[in-house]
Amino acid sequence: MNLIRSAIERPTAVLAVVAMVVMFGFVALQSIPIQLAPDVNRPVINIETRWTGAAPVEVEREILNRQEEELKGLTGLTKMDSRARNDEGEITLEFAPGTDMDRALLLVANRLDRVDGYPDEADEPVLDTASSEDNPIAWFHLRTTQDNTRDISSYLEFVEDVIQDRLERVPGVSRVNIRGGVERELQVRVSPEAMAQYGITITDMVTALRSANASISAGDIDEGKRRYVVRTEGDLESPEQVRAVVLRSQTDSVTGRVARVTVGDIANVEFGYKDYTARIRQLGEPSIAFNVVRETGANVIKTMAGIAEAIDELNDGAVAREGLTITQVYDETVYINSAIELVQQNIVFGGLLAAAILLLFLRSWRPTLIVSIAIPVSVVGSFVAMAALGRSINVISLAGLAFAVGMVVDAAIVVLENIFRLRQNGQSAKDAAYNGASQVWGAVLVSSLTTVMVFIPILVMDLEIGQLFRDIAVAISVSVVLSLLVAVTVIPALGAKLLTTVAST
Repeated sequence: MNLIRSAIERPTAVLAVVAMVVMFGFVALQSIPIQLAPDVNRPVINIETRWTGAAPVEVEREILNRQEEELKGLTGLTKMDSRARNDEGEITLEFAPGTDMDRALLLVANRLDRVDGYPDEADEPVLDTASSEDNPIAWFHLRTTQDNTRDISSYLEFVEDVIQDRLERVPGVSRVNIRGGVERELQVRVSPEAMAQYGITITDMVTALRSANASISAGDIDEGKRRYVVRTEGDLESPEQVRAVVLRSQTDSVTGRVARVTVGDIANVEFGYKDYTARIRQLGEPSIAFNVVRETGANVIKTMAGIAEAIDELNDGAVAREGLTITQVYDETVYINSAIELVQQNIVFGGLLAAAILLLFLRSWRPTLIVSIAIPVSVVGSFVAMAALGRSINVISLAGLAFAVGMVVDAAIVVLENIFRLRQNGQSAKDAAYNGASQVWGAVLVSSLTTVMVFIPILVMDLEIGQLFRDIAVAISVSVVLSLLVAVTVIPALGAKLLTTVAST
């Protein structure tokens, strides 16, 4: 089947296909995620283990060395870095490009389960994969109003229970990270004089509190057809329960009276707040900062709209009732919208300049119109391929579309110029359209393929640079391939219909 001949004989079908491509392109555009930069998945896993109050030497000896011994034989591991700091240790595992990170994450978790002998005060290791979508899309500050004299750092539980819970229910939000504030805790402040009077040490008190704050299973009892499980509930949940913990008990052999020393006799027990580890300020006033991280593949524009709605709801409701206010200090959509607007302007002006240059040299509005059709068809049609390949609209892909504006008209110009030349030589409109496209389609094909071949290494590259520039490669390659199809179908079909008044030479 001769594609060029079919396009000339069925121009209505060609225009219908063009309309469908443009329509599906606009439909695909609505479903493509919009973000500032492409998602870059790094083959890196971070392991963080917290041990409050520990020095770096202790963290290295008791935690990092044991974890490294188990992790050093991981499949695909190329580099392992460890850092010991006050209160925490961190290990960064870097894997070979192309490693299945889901499988690697599972293997790392299994290896960490083999590590035993952690200090009692150490937390469980936390695993995190590094990628570009971990960057927050919005930052907020929570401050008190003028008539609220309560310390802002004491609102950490409120932020976790109310604000964080509400924002994480917004579609497209992965998590909310909180900075600042101090946690509420039950504090036992001992009196050295009372401890010396009763001869009790800190170790005695810690041992007694640990023993009292434990739930132990005592087995079960069979009673007929029923079996009852026996447990001792010893969780300490209030200051009164802590004060009542017995540290020492002594019976007088003469009178039989029992003397007990409790925590309340030598210590003051009350709820308080942990010491500051960091202070957050906005415009010189204390605040609690929190950011929002999107889910992978989420549309930043739609996600930010949901976040803004949630913030307005909080400021008018629960936050206002507590004498607080939330202020947004960073919004990624501002940069995204400005970048998209700038690239859109470049695409529009670039298309108009290309049409102006064509009009200047062709000196006729009809051939200029024919060639200019290749620009929107190729650019808009590329959105279908981007949606099918799971790409996103970002500054990189938009830059590729901007570059493609000038490239997609190359094949159309070559085909139309040859048709225009044959038409001037006296051939009929249909013969000139068919012969003109047939004579140069091979050269146009080779020219388009050389452009596409340049981007193949980027399309198959698993390194970070390949992931970063994959969108620009997809945008340009698809646009150029579509422009080739337009050049051998749409251009001859329109040329046969519109180039009817060309003067012969």
